[in-house]
Amino acid sequence: MAKTIILDVEPLVAYWDTGREALDAGIAQILGQIGADPSVSVVCFTTNSDRRPSPDSGGSGPGGPRVVYLASARKPFWTAPYRGFPRPGVVIGDQVATDGILARRLGYMFLHYRPDLARAPAGPRLMNELGRPLEPLLFRHH
Repeated sequence: MAKTIILDVEPLVAYWDTGREALDAGIAQILGQIGADPSVSVVCFTTNSDRRPSPDSGGSGPGGPRVVYLASARKPFWTAPYRGFPRPGVVIGDQVATDGILARRLGYMFLHYRPDLARAPAGPRLMNELGRPLEPLLFRHH
């Protein structure tokens, strides 16, 4: 498993337009699933929105991975917050144009999550369409 796991918040951790309670529950669920794996050193939740969890949700526990939450992350342009993360790493997200390019810039693997966009806001649907032509240029499919 990767030493660093970077997860896009919407829609992997909490669906778009849900509240803080859903975000906190999503963070707890993810950390419950991967937080006990001793090979994981950092779990980073990242979003380009200004959405933030409760201050006491999902913090780093003793013996567990370091937990980082980055709101207003400016993906894929701003890479400074990720530079000290251990390798290898993986970025898991739904947008090639943000999450995929961030993974490439960091030298991490990219796992492309493809949610049903029927109920998604217009912004994520548009970003999905913009990212489609980038996918074959950036990533090989096996």
